[in-house]
Amino acid sequence: MKLALPLKMEPYLADVLLRDLVGHDRSPASFLVYFSLYIMTYAAGCRSVRISLARLAERTGLSKSAVQAALRILKRRQLIRAHLATRTSVPEYTVHRTWAR
Repeated sequence: MKLALPLKMEPYLADVLLRDLVGHDRSPASFLVYFSLYIMTYAAGCRSVRISLARLAERTGLSKSAVQAALRILKRRQLIRAHLATRTSVPEYTVHRTWAR
């Protein structure tokens, strides 16, 4: 998926969420995964994205286990929601912007 530049990034992402995930949760991978999902959804004008763990790992440059750990943190923090149509289907991720409520 290619995006037209420039990408408008919400200030909250860099000012608050980056520090929170990297500093508090000690998980820079969580920010990378969140930002990647954010780009594939809101920045692209979509509400959700269906992407495999392997593809997400490839897109972020992280290992699959690092992406899995990051997804657990993001789900726990209610920053994303993953939906599986069946047990073996590719997850569909919805990115929540809790600060935009």
